[in-house]
Formats: sequence, structure tokens, C-alpha cells
Amino acid sequence: MFVLTVDQRGSRRDVDRVAPLLAELGDRALVRPFQRTAGDEIQAVTDDPAAVVDLALDLVAREHWSVGIGVGPVEDPLPAETRAGRGPAFESARTAVGRAKSAPGRVAVEGPDPDSAADADTALALVAVLVARRTEEGRAAVEQMRHGSTQTDAARALGISKQAVSQRLSTAGWHVETAGRRLAERLLRKADS
Repeated sequence: MFVLTVDQRGSRRDVDRVAPLLAELGDRALVRPFQRTAGDEIQAVTDDPAAVVDLALDLVAREHWSVGIGVGPVEDPLPAETRAGRGPAFESARTAVGRAKSAPGRVAVEGPDPDSAADADTALALVAVLVARRTEEGRAAVEQMRHGSTQTDAARALGISKQAVSQRLSTAGWHVETAGRRLAERLLRKADS
């Protein structure tokens, strides 16, 4: 099981971004949905490593969040309220979010097997750094591709040439990100086995 604990960066000097984020994340397929656990912190539970990677990288791209991922068992039965959950994955997520605040890419993974968790952490951090450094133009091109567009369709939607889309995708590291996501998913699955 995977627990995501997400903390707003610089919340004492910024507006509360939790409520709008909860509204945007409400439609994600999770075992337990995101809920506010403390002032500027939210938490969710999932059993899907692909969902973990998607959520973590989505949050990294938003630039206001530190993402801690706890891997491992949770107390069963899992309560209806996310914030009432307990178990090693919740404890690991708490440790991870603390570490994520100063980690590359603002994401960290903790779990019962330190080596497996470290491998997943490294893969996810590499992709997170790539995503975090992306320009707005690169993000727009990648977003078009993520929604199943061809480069020709993306060029039309963005009002640029196909060659410009290709250049933006290359600069944004789109192909590296795709492979990195798959690697992070596999390593998270291994860390949870």
C-alpha cells in the first residue's frame, strides 16, 4: 500500500492552497481520497504505483508542494477517513514528507526495505527534477502528448509548427520522463512486495 502525505511549501507566507488542490484531486481513483490532515497538509492512500507516480509528478509540477510517499502495510480494515488511518505506511509517509522538504524534486520515498525504498526514491527524484525544471512551453507540449495527441495535433493545438513541438518535447525530456515514470512504478511495486 502507498500513503501520500503532501505538505504546502512556504504556507506561512502564502495563501492556503489546500482547498483548491483537494477540489482538483477529487476525481482520482484512490483507495482513500485526499483529505486535509493538518493546516497545510493532505493525505491519501492508494494501492497503485502508477497513481503514486502520476500524483507525485503532478504535485511537483505545481511547484508548491513537498510529497512524501510511505510504502508498506496499513492497519486493516482501513478507516473510511484517510486521516484516521494507521500503520507503517502512514509512519513512513510522515518521515518521507519531512525529508521531501529539502530533497531534490521535493519528493521522497520511505518504506520497510531501505534499499528498495531508496531505489524508488532515486528514480522518482530524477524524474521529479526533470519535471520541476520544465518551462511553461515544455509543460504545454508534454501535456498535449500525455492526452494522446500526435505531434501534429499538438502543434495545431499550440499554434506552432510540428518541428517546434518536437524541439519542445526534446528540451522538456518527454521521452526520458516516460521511461523514468515506468522505472519509478516498477521500483515502487518492488518496494511494496
